Amino acid sequence: MADRLGEVVVIGLGRFGATIAETLVELHYEVLGIDSDPRVVEAYSASLTHLVEANATDAQALRQLGVADFNTAVVAIGDIESSILTTANLADLRIPHIWSKAITDSHGKILARVGAHHVISPEREMGVRLAHAVTERMIDFVQLDAGFALLESRAPEEFVGKTLAQTQVRKRYGLTVVCIKPQGGSFTYATPDTVVGDGDILVVAGEIGRTHEFAERALSLPLSPKLTTPR
Repeated sequence: MADRLGEVVVIGLGRFGATIAETLVELHYEVLGIDSDPRVVEAYSASLTHLVEANATDAQALRQLGVADFNTAVVAIGDIESSILTTANLADLRIPHIWSKAITDSHGKILARVGAHHVISPEREMGVRLAHAVTERMIDFVQLDAGFALLESRAPEEFVGKTLAQTQVRKRYGLTVVCIKPQGGSFTYATPDTVVGDGDILVVAGEIGRTHEFAERALSLPLSPKLTTPR
């Protein structure tokens, strides 16, 4: 059977896993949700059309469910031993894209060794994001790699009334303005001819140290973080 490119298996329907599954459904993906707790399966029976009570540490159970035909799997199990065994089972089934949630750094290393292609640490990542936001120099912060990030910040006062080309933001800060949100408007692509207005929001991309320098230039008014509470 061909890989089910538009379908995703989500194993472990705690708050994190369930959020992933429900969001994928909203994005029009077919989702197979798997959890070993019958109460959890019952709780999400209305929002997930494909839902199974099963023990994912049992490789035979995964084969019987047809998991081997899926292109992508997410392991969102909170128990460390179970998440490692489940990830190993998915690797044995040669799932092309395995995303596994890590509780600790050592857990993450083991997940990678047993076959996870992508190891995610949602609590740590949200902690880093929130720490940058509570400095009140920025609205939001997303670290994309060890040294690279996206920063959402109010435009520095010195930028107001100038085009992005005139601000020389790339030359002065080594950053690229990805998009801009005029006050009261919606985000739009930024071009060299875009004029920065008072109260505009900029999303810039670049090295983390440079994004911090840029944030220092933002308006001195306190900023209220607009982060989504982790589920």
